[in-house]
Amino acid sequence: MADGNTSRFQADQTALIVRVPDAEPAVRAWRERFDPSAQAEVPAHVTVLFPFLDKSRTDARVCSALAAMLGSHRAFDLRFESCGRFPWVLYLAPEPETQLRRLTRVIADRWPEAPPYGGQFAEIVPHLTVADGQDDAVLDEIEADLLGRLPLTSRISSVGLMEQDGTSWHERAAFALLE
Repeated sequence: MADGNTSRFQADQTALIVRVPDAEPAVRAWRERFDPSAQAEVPAHVTVLFPFLDKSRTDARVCSALAAMLGSHRAFDLRFESCGRFPWVLYLAPEPETQLRRLTRVIADRWPEAPPYGGQFAEIVPHLTVADGQDDAVLDEIEADLLGRLPLTSRISSVGLMEQDGTSWHERAAFALLE
């Protein structure tokens, strides 16, 4: 979801994510300390599309379209073997990225008014944020710890629709991928 402080999260925002529960043991403590999305009750995840439509627009018709669209895509495994960085951010790098990019593209094509990250970035880099807003020394410490816990693999079998209420995020719906 949004990288940066929690003030970037606004009430009525939505996001589409894939949960990565197998990463929780490795990243939970770090995320709780250094990732604003974890502090807003978002589980370990890779963002598919943020921001998505305002909560008021995610009605039964949109949910039905998401279910049909996502239900035609196969479930897949993600492997995390390394870390990556953006300025001030440390993340786990998922491999392969192909399915994640495909999901983002197909949803953004269907709802062009909701480009990934608001159209802020030319290239979308799938990632599982572990720490945000930290200097290199802190990120180095976290990365050293994480590298001792990798690799890990997680089965991705659904995409979650998350909603922001102004304080925290909650899953509104989960859309199954084809097994």
